[in-house]
Amino acid sequence: MARDIAIPRSDADGDLTLRWSGRVSLTRRILAVNIFALAMLAGGFFYLDSYRSRIVDSRVAQATREARLIAAALGAVPQDERLPLALQLARDTGVRLRLFDAGGSQIADTQAMGLRNFVLVDPDRDGPGPAAGRFLDAVIDTVAGAQRAPLYRELKPGSPWPDVSEARTQASAGASVWRAPDRTPVITAAAPIAGGGVVMTANNARDITATVRIERFRLSLVLLVVTIVSIYLSLFLARTIVGPLRRLARAAVRVRLGRAREVVVPRLPDRRDEIGSLARAVSDMSQALRARIDATEAFAADVTHELKNPLASLRSAVDSLGSVRQPALQDQLLAVIRDDIHRLDRLISDISEASRLDAQLSRAKFEPVDIAAMIDALAASRAARGIERGIRLKIDRRDDEPLRVTGEGARLERVFENLIDNAVSFSPDDGLISIALTRTVEDAVIRVEDEGPGVPPEAREAVFRRFHSIRPENEAFGKHSGLGLAIARTIVDGHQGAIAVESRDDRLSGARFVVTLPLADPL
Repeated sequence: MARDIAIPRSDADGDLTLRWSGRVSLTRRILAVNIFALAMLAGGFFYLDSYRSRIVDSRVAQATREARLIAAALGAVPQDERLPLALQLARDTGVRLRLFDAGGSQIADTQAMGLRNFVLVDPDRDGPGPAAGRFLDAVIDTVAGAQRAPLYRELKPGSPWPDVSEARTQASAGASVWRAPDRTPVITAAAPIAGGGVVMTANNARDITATVRIERFRLSLVLLVVTIVSIYLSLFLARTIVGPLRRLARAAVRVRLGRAREVVVPRLPDRRDEIGSLARAVSDMSQALRARIDATEAFAADVTHELKNPLASLRSAVDSLGSVRQPALQDQLLAVIRDDIHRLDRLISDISEASRLDAQLSRAKFEPVDIAAMIDALAASRAARGIERGIRLKIDRRDDEPLRVTGEGARLERVFENLIDNAVSFSPDDGLISIALTRTVEDAVIRVEDEGPGVPPEAREAVFRRFHSIRPENEAFGKHSGLGLAIARTIVDGHQGAIAVESRDDRLSGARFVVTLPLADPL
C-alpha cells in the first residue's frame, strides 16, 4: 500500500469552495440545508403523477378484461336477449355500454335506455374546493411534464370510436384513456362479440383523481409537520454544534497566541459525535504541541551538552598549544584539535539534519523506489571502498524481482547506510553482516544482522533516542554523534513504516534491526 501524499492548499483555494456560503453563519447554513432537503421532499407532489399513471394503467387493464367478459356474455345469448342482458351488466359493473353492429354503427346505448350511471361533472357548476384541486392538478401536470389525455366528447353519429375500430379490424379488445371536462380520467374499452358486433364500455374514474388528491393532502400535512420539526431540530443542532466550536476556536486562538501551557482545551468527554472527536483531537494536538516544544527544548539542551565536550577539549588544546615548546607535544595537541574540529563538523551536520528532517519529509515528493536495487548498490559501493577489520557484507534475497516502496530514495538510502555503519561499529574483526530482504502481502521487510554483542531488551527502545551514548568498547571517543539510529527511525516513520531491534533467530550473539516499509501500488 502506498503512502498518501498530502497536497498543500492555500487559504485562497479553500475560500473558492465557500465563495458565498462561507460568509453565512453556520446556523443559517444548517437551516438552509434542511429546508432544501424539505423542498426536495416536496417534489414528491410531482411524483404522484407516476402513482396516478400506475392506477390508470391498472384500470385500463381492468376495463379491457371487463369488455372481453361482457362481450363473451353477450355472444352467448340470442340477439333478442342481448339488450336486457347489456342493461343488467351495465347496472352491475357501473359502466356505460354501447353496442355496435358488424359495420360499426351504434345499435344500443344503456344511457339512452334510462341507466344514467355515466354522468360527467360540469366544472363550471363545481364549488371552489374542486376548482382549486383542478388548478393544482394542472400546475403539477405542467411542471412534471405529464402527457395530457385527449378531451372526452360524444362523437357524432357515424363517427368511429377508436376502440371500436380496433376491435372490428383486429378482432381484439382495445382501450383508451380520455380527459373529462373536470380533469378526471374517462376509460373506454371495446371487445368483439362472437357472431358479429362490438361492445364498448365507458367509465368516468373520478375515484382515481380523488385518491391522488387525498394522497397529496396527506403529503402536505406530513410536509408541514416535518418542516416545523426540522426547523426546531435545525436550531437545536446548530446550538449543539456552534457552541462547542466557538469554545474550541477560543482555545485554539489562545494556543496560537503563545499561551499553550496555560490553555486547557475542552475535551467534551460526554460527546461521542464528531464534535467530541474534534475536541479530543484538538486537545491531543495541543498536548502534542507541548510535547514537541518540550522535545525541542530537550534537544537544544542535548545539543548544548554535546557541543560543550569537543569545545572544552578544543579550548584546552588551543590554550596549551601556546605554552608547549616540544614539537612532539605540539603535534599531539594539533592532532587533538583536528579530531575535535572533525567531531564538531560531524556533530553539527548530524544535528542540522536531525532538526530539519521532519519538515523536509513533510514536503518530500515520494516516488516508487526499488529497495533491493538500492541495497545492492550500497553493498557494492561499500565493498569497493573496503570495510575495516575484514568485516564482510552478505545480501540474502529469495528472488530477483524488484522490491518497490513509495518514498524518497536519498532518505531511505541514509537509513540503510546508518544501519550498516552501526553494524560495522559493533561487529568483531572478520565478522559477517547479513542483510535479508523479504516481502509480505503489504510490506517490504529488511533485516540487518551483525555478530556483535547485541542489544539488551531494556535498551532496545533507548538506542533510537537522540545522542544515545552506548558505543563499542574498542571505538575511539567522538567518532559518532549518537544520532544515526534516531535519524533512521525518523525517516522510516515519515515513510509510514517501522523500525525495531531484536535478537537473532539463530540464538548467536548479535543484533537484528528490522525495517518494515509499505509496498508501492502495482504499476
